[in-house]
Amino acid sequence: MIRSMTGFGAADGVVGTARISVELRTVNHRFFSPSLKLPSALSRWEGEVRDALRKRIARGHVTVSARIERAADLGAGIDETRFAQYATQLSTLRDKYGLMQVDVATVLRMPDVMRSGGEDESFEGGAEALVGIVDAAAGALTIMREQEGARLATVILDRLATIEGAVERIAARAPERVIAQRDRLLEHVAKLTDGVVLDEQRLAQEIAILADRLDVGEEIDRFRTHIAAFGDALRDGGDEAVGKRLGFLLQEMLREANTTGSKANDAVIQRDVIAIKEELERIREQVENVE
Repeated sequence: MIRSMTGFGAADGVVGTARISVELRTVNHRFFSPSLKLPSALSRWEGEVRDALRKRIARGHVTVSARIERAADLGAGIDETRFAQYATQLSTLRDKYGLMQVDVATVLRMPDVMRSGGEDESFEGGAEALVGIVDAAAGALTIMREQEGARLATVILDRLATIEGAVERIAARAPERVIAQRDRLLEHVAKLTDGVVLDEQRLAQEIAILADRLDVGEEIDRFRTHIAAFGDALRDGGDEAVGKRLGFLLQEMLREANTTGSKANDAVIQRDVIAIKEELERIREQVENVE
């Protein structure tokens, strides 16, 4: 089944000694358009992450968010080396200038004595591990996009069935319309000539020209072909991105509808043509979100 371009996926894992959480969000876009928001420690692997996403996502605007999750026991710590250096210096100054007693709080307020959590984290082997997490998030994203795509396909197929019904009504009405136009032409000619003998061969030629001008058989045949191809793409798209193909087929169906309408010269057919064009527009709105 087809895939929607709207979805969300998340995954987490370990990169080196750090735990990383990745979230993917996608919305519709004509092309593959990634937007990466990685912590500075991971930004060196943006190229690898982008390439991994391109393999899983053909179209859509993709927002990638990653964060380094700090464990509770990796909270703020004390750099004891700096603490000892500052304590020694302050004690020397205290003795030299007769200052008050140096306390722990004073030393802790000195620059770089307090160390934020995670500074000792290592991201060794980061590219492969990070891509693995992104790939897992993309897998969850794909599941959601396929589920949404299945719902889209159901709605679109219902509308396609409505169009198919209208096309078949036009196909049934077309010969009747030609006969009615022929009879009307003969009636008008009879009134205008008022009993004058006519060239039957010339009259037959004019009727043949009229029938050819009104004939929509080719348009109906092409319309049926486009409907079948559209339905096949919806049902059997597989892993291929079919959104662009569906958009092309919609354009072709709209062209056949316009040609049929211009040839119609019949109120009944015109009503069905208008109904077809309305359904095609509704389908187009849905197809804009198909990968």
